[in-house]
Amino acid sequence: MTLFIVGGAGYIGSHMVKLAHLAGHEVITLDNLSTGHKDAVLYGKFEYCDIQDSNRLSELFKKYQPDAVMHFSAYSLVGESMTDPYKYYQNNTVGTLNLLKAMIDHDCKKFIFSSTAAVFGNPEYTPIDETHPKAPINPYGKSKLMIEQMLEDFDSAYGLKYVVFRYFNAAGEDLDGELTERHDPETHLLPLIMQTVRGEREVISIYGNDYDTKDGTCVRDYIHVKDLSRVHLQGVEYLMQEGSGDSKVYNLGNGEGFSVKEVIEKVREITGVEFNVIEANRRAGDPATLIASSKSAKKELGFAPQINKLEDIIKSLV
Repeated sequence: MTLFIVGGAGYIGSHMVKLAHLAGHEVITLDNLSTGHKDAVLYGKFEYCDIQDSNRLSELFKKYQPDAVMHFSAYSLVGESMTDPYKYYQNNTVGTLNLLKAMIDHDCKKFIFSSTAAVFGNPEYTPIDETHPKAPINPYGKSKLMIEQMLEDFDSAYGLKYVVFRYFNAAGEDLDGELTERHDPETHLLPLIMQTVRGEREVISIYGNDYDTKDGTCVRDYIHVKDLSRVHLQGVEYLMQEGSGDSKVYNLGNGEGFSVKEVIEKVREITGVEFNVIEANRRAGDPATLIASSKSAKKELGFAPQINKLEDIIKSLV
């Protein structure tokens, strides 16, 4: 296949580029490098492109005629989305609408979308399955839910088939050591802890200690980035099957939640390093608990996480 990987210079996208290339596909990364890194695109071709630029999108679709598009290009900071919602609706929602329009105009009708657990808001039950009510509590989650709703309409009106993956906390690094997590600023818990372990940060902050959880700190479900990339590729393969049929939506995770304090203690145990921890105020828009049920993806796509223990995810960072 010829694949467009939009946002392929970012954390998850760059791992996806590598896996898709090694699987034998022709890979073209589209990225505006606003948060990604060109030197993280180790395989395939790179094309500078902002998904809000309809003319550039049209030019690239004409040039490469991709069989499918994998879309990872989004702003994803919950706190920032609360203070600057325009940025999130403009890039995530409007930008994706431009991308979908380019696909329809150029008869490319296979789409893999990186969505988020933030579409659910505060969960009514866990693990969260695909039928759970969707009530996002921040503009980031709302921007992604709007895209999911657009996809339903594009399927009905234009025959665009898609697989949506909603996942929780992507974590870990490339096991070959070629790719790392390089957000700037970094906001993800595990890389922040590892920066503290290495002495690059003075302290690690716990944002909120009064949530309705076992120890008062937020609980999250961690999934290794390689397992995420693998199931995204399975999603593309499903869409490319003759007579593949319906579009699909899947939740992804390991099905087990760990609190912020538990993650910190596990890193201390594995590294043997003591580091400073402080408690800070809650961040706006953070749900207390997010744990995924991946039963549907396991049953229908054969999703089988290979790095499914928290300690193994942490060891990939050491």
